[in-house]
Amino acid sequence: MKRDLGSEELGLRLWRQMYQTYTLLKQCEDRIFGEHGLTTEQYAVLVSIEYLGDPARVTDIGRWLERSTNSVSMIVDRMVKAGLVRRARDRRDRRVVFVSKTSKAESLFTPATAASLELIQKILSPMSRGNRLTLLDLLGEVKYETLKCINPEVDIQNVKRDELKQAANIEKWLARYGRLAARKAGRQGGKKINSNKKTR
Repeated sequence: MKRDLGSEELGLRLWRQMYQTYTLLKQCEDRIFGEHGLTTEQYAVLVSIEYLGDPARVTDIGRWLERSTNSVSMIVDRMVKAGLVRRARDRRDRRVVFVSKTSKAESLFTPATAASLELIQKILSPMSRGNRLTLLDLLGEVKYETLKCINPEVDIQNVKRDELKQAANIEKWLARYGRLAARKAGRQGGKKINSNKKTR
């Protein structure tokens, strides 16, 4: 028989569950993106450029990724050396740095995104649509409280408005890359069918 958990114990167990889930998700992403020649951090920068518009300002990328500008700048430095992005300073304000994707980045980014979408569907497949919506709401509550912890003056309503704008971008994202993931899954399914025919 399950015993009732005290508030503190429940909180600690929930916190550990979230932390472990985050760590395991990161490991999955590292493996998936590594197979396509990217690190998870590099992929995140490329995603932000895709969302924000190419070219994107380093400061905006940092804000979008919830990371410091210095942290993003270091990742961008490595990406420039790897030939994944180009960096250019604004002509009017030399302090502003823009980053744009190269053709090499695009060639890696497209299949990596298809693989990422496939991974997301696989991990979430045991959950019903209702449970997914509930989890989305619950994680949102946790995120907003975490933002308040970092910045007590944060305008949560403004954050929610930004999220609605990003939701519109997700629709465009899926229109472009979701088809690639579906095609990839179809090809893999076809290969399985063909291999079965050979064994008969």
